[in-house]
Amino acid sequence: MQVFWRETRRGQRLVLIKDDESYEEEIGGVRETKRGFDAFAKTFGYDPGRAQKGMSTLEEAKTFVESFTPWDLYADTSDIEVDINVRPRIEP
Repeated sequence: MQVFWRETRRGQRLVLIKDDESYEEEIGGVRETKRGFDAFAKTFGYDPGRAQKGMSTLEEAKTFVESFTPWDLYADTSDIEVDINVRPRIEP
């Protein structure tokens, strides 16, 4: 299983790819706004605490998302590490 950040037009998305599947699952994200950075971590229910607006830095926002370990929604193991290399944006 791979978990990594991917560049987007206005921020980055946290992406998960399972070893036996070929599609990417978006499990979190950060986007830049006029007031700072907005961050969210995916959940299967309603949990407003997993999103926050107006964070001061990209790294602070990414740390917020990773703190929820959203990959646990899809994985049986807890030894997953986020790749430190940010992957480039996929052009449509």
